[in-house]
Amino acid sequence: MKHLARLRTVTLLAGLALASACTAQSGTLAPYTEGDQYVTLPGPHQRYSSEGKVEVAEVFSYGCIHCAEFAPIAEKLKESLPKGVKFELVPAPFSAEWLPFARAYYAAKQLGVADRTHLQLFVAKFAQHYPINTMDELADYYAREGVDRAEFMRLATSDAATTKLKADLALIQKWGVDGTPSIVVNGKYRVTNVHTLDELSAVAQWLAKRELAEADKGGK
Repeated sequence: MKHLARLRTVTLLAGLALASACTAQSGTLAPYTEGDQYVTLPGPHQRYSSEGKVEVAEVFSYGCIHCAEFAPIAEKLKESLPKGVKFELVPAPFSAEWLPFARAYYAAKQLGVADRTHLQLFVAKFAQHYPINTMDELADYYAREGVDRAEFMRLATSDAATTKLKADLALIQKWGVDGTPSIVVNGKYRVTNVHTLDELSAVAQWLAKRELAEADKGGK
């Protein structure tokens, strides 16, 4: 996708060793191919969380307008994923400007309001043009959503949030993600070279279902 927001940090890992192409099973051509719409990440593969049999992780930022455009599509993707597949949001601290957004997401999760406020924050920032960029402005937004402002600021600026930032950035780099929105399936596949946000969702769902079928087969 030509206009994905690009990574601005200077600490990205250089290069990515791609695994060999998957072979089609039973003579049936897969709708998406290794090296085209997705790549296999070098092992050992690492997921964002241990929940579910399969994980679909979206790397995003509230500072990214393309993430705002993808957000309702991602919500539909999340709702349509089969049982056993867990959808995760991973905030990308790619620049000093994006750090407050990542901190805000961690605080919102701890406060139990992330699901309720996720889409609305994008709307407020990009459609309603509220000034939502700094920690103070983010705190004002969550306060309007009924969150205790002081508690939000405490959680967002805590040492725990800083530790989480560093861990998430390291994992994002391990995945080879250099733009948002990006999707990584099971810590194993990264969706790439798609032309539309709908295609980004479709490839993610296809990979997730394929991984789930493999997981269920292995569990028998």
